[in-house]
Amino acid sequence: MAKQYQPIPMDNPAINRNSDVSNDDADHSSVEGGGGLPSTHSSQQLVGSESSDNSDVRIMNATRNTNRFLRVTHSAAFTVGVLCFVNLINYMDRFTIAGVLTDIQTDFKIGDDEAGLLQTAFVLSYMICAPIFGYLGDRYSRRCIMAIGVLLWSTTTLLGSYMNHFGWFIAFRALVGIGEASYSTIAPTIISDLFVDDMRSKMLAMFYFAIPVGSGFGYIVGSETARIANNWRWALRVTPFLGIAAVILILLVKDPERGESEGGHNLRPTTYTEDVKDLVKNRSFMLSTAGFTCVAFVAGALAWWGPKFIFLGLKMQAGNEDLEQNDVAFKFGALTMVAGLVGVPLGSVLSQKLSKNYPTVDPLLCAFGLIISCPLLTGAMILVSSNTIGAYTLVFFGQLALNLNWAIVADILLYVVVPTRRSTAEAFQILISHALGDAGSPYLVGVLSEAIKKHFRNITHISSNLATEPLQSLSLTLEMMNFNQTSNDTLLTTTTLAPSVFNNDAAIFEDDTPLTMFKALQYALFSTSFVEVLGGIFFLITAAFILKDKHRASQAARGYELRNIRVDINSKQSESEGSEMLVMCTDMTFEDRL
Repeated sequence: MAKQYQPIPMDNPAINRNSDVSNDDADHSSVEGGGGLPSTHSSQQLVGSESSDNSDVRIMNATRNTNRFLRVTHSAAFTVGVLCFVNLINYMDRFTIAGVLTDIQTDFKIGDDEAGLLQTAFVLSYMICAPIFGYLGDRYSRRCIMAIGVLLWSTTTLLGSYMNHFGWFIAFRALVGIGEASYSTIAPTIISDLFVDDMRSKMLAMFYFAIPVGSGFGYIVGSETARIANNWRWALRVTPFLGIAAVILILLVKDPERGESEGGHNLRPTTYTEDVKDLVKNRSFMLSTAGFTCVAFVAGALAWWGPKFIFLGLKMQAGNEDLEQNDVAFKFGALTMVAGLVGVPLGSVLSQKLSKNYPTVDPLLCAFGLIISCPLLTGAMILVSSNTIGAYTLVFFGQLALNLNWAIVADILLYVVVPTRRSTAEAFQILISHALGDAGSPYLVGVLSEAIKKHFRNITHISSNLATEPLQSLSLTLEMMNFNQTSNDTLLTTTTLAPSVFNNDAAIFEDDTPLTMFKALQYALFSTSFVEVLGGIFFLITAAFILKDKHRASQAARGYELRNIRVDINSKQSESEGSEMLVMCTDMTFEDRL
């Protein structure tokens, strides 16, 4: 019996089928049309039935039913649990220093500008190394890269706690950023390869809620450990031991095939130049990255300076003279944790519920969170010196609104970028958001604070000089009136009275008062309010392009998959089969060829 020949299907076979269907059944359904993809005759290339059957099976296997990626297996649950744990201690380590910042400033005798530089040095190395690890994460073992990175930051954190010179201390903080960059760029892409749709959003929400919760733990663990040990350096020696345990757990996790959850078993990475060009042209990705940069700017500044600012504000209230910063850091950390526990999952849930009726809801929710957070946090900065409960309440709701963004922004990136470029996209987003966001915001706020203090000092000196001139005139008048009635000793005392008053006042004004320090930091932190509004605008513009870019990414992933499958099939065609096909084609009728 002569072999039957038919064209290769050219349409994307992205259909659902039960995972227990055999390859033979899948093949039969795809060819005969029984519950599968009907044959299409858009191709002019003819192959034997065996090759066609094999290609149908491979295509169907490449676009398997995603039902198994909508449920959580034991292996996937373990992987997500480990990634969340590492993300938690990651941010614990990052903000432990913020909980003991005043002690560090006292120990190293540094101002606000150099204190802000501590975080900036960390984030600079973090963002510079992120693209490197993004490139490696798209091409090599993600599990090994993460394990090496976590081991590096754990070791450098521990060693840094023993540095007695500020230059060495800040150098080791920079090395910590290198280790953390390896983890942060890769972990979200593993989750995206394990789950799809709503389940992916839920897992990402679980992963990103570890950011505010870990930050809160950092304040609490840092301040309490320093209080118990009576030494701030011990605060930095907690997370390294947890990091060693994390390295062991990472080596046990599953590293899924890139694009596995979307049926991308044959997806291959493109060149780095192609990746970057495509990302730059992706308007939704670029605009959401700009919006997220504003989130990072605000979050970085408030996380770094928040405990100290609230401490200075509460000290202005009567009855708080004996207040300690450790108490403030503990309460601020607790508020940050609760706001994260509520805000991050709330953003994910709202996204899933509203996206069915409002497809562009993701960037709109991000814009809403930023714009609402602006007046809340601004109000907290104003109330903190007069109303403790009101200030803490506004801080909580302001952080909650800000936390709506974390999981949603991560989800936007994953569905507008093809699987083989996601690690690069994560790295690119980290580079931009940290370079223009929290890399500079702690330092910028510190510099503004010091500049405002200097301005206050200048005003004080001018006021002092104006007040001194009348005193000198009065002194001279009294001296002339009593010249004949006073002794030389009295004369000398009178003439030196005003200069001594001036010198004492100058000495007092030269040292910054608590009011001066509070007002300077308050005015510097007001800059974050303008950045929040700007971020909301970026997300509103993103909503205009999100659907188009999402569809383009989905179609591109399917196109890459089918193209790679056909390349594999064609490369395995022998010359003899090609000759046989040519002979058979000459015997076919014109209608059969069509």
